[in-house]
Amino acid sequence: MPKQLSTMLLSGAAFLGMVLPNAAQDAPTTSQEIKYPIEVTLTYNATLSDLIGGRNFWLQGSGVQVHGRFYGGLGELADVGGQHTANMNGTGVGLDIVTVTFGPRYTWTQRRHQYALYGQALVGEAFGFNSVFPGTTGATSSRDSLAVKIGAGTNVARSRHVSWRVFEADWLRTQLPNSTNNVQNNLSLGAGLVLRFH
Repeated sequence: MPKQLSTMLLSGAAFLGMVLPNAAQDAPTTSQEIKYPIEVTLTYNATLSDLIGGRNFWLQGSGVQVHGRFYGGLGELADVGGQHTANMNGTGVGLDIVTVTFGPRYTWTQRRHQYALYGQALVGEAFGFNSVFPGTTGATSSRDSLAVKIGAGTNVARSRHVSWRVFEADWLRTQLPNSTNNVQNNLSLGAGLVLRFH
């Protein structure tokens, strides 16, 4: 798992290394001038996840998002998040998940740049560990799977370089082994601090 995670992070860093310099250099041709094309967001996240039999439980954690806008409201996003629960619905089994996802985000900014609304569609990988993942050859304590994350959110400007992420809601689909359909449909909620750079 650590080797796969480091490979994903290095791939993401290389991707952003190619995209973000272009975002800073390319001047938009629309009337919406991009004054701060690069944003780094630190978030607190709470995720409602499902267990076998339709029982739900909460995970809590944090994340980092790097967003580069390169044409009007269109941009690219890299999102890394980690979440934890020590006890899934009284089973005595914990769960840690790290997700690494990338994809497009479209942002609509109010004329005075006070409010920004966005929507995004991301894909990547989920790494589950410190838990029990059943399989055909027995249970393991760690597994990885595809991760798909689709959602939207709102930022409110505090100053020229700082905004509040007042709300983000995402549907997060993972496919970690669970002895039934091996699919988890999660609701992830987040808020945090947005730092903007030119």
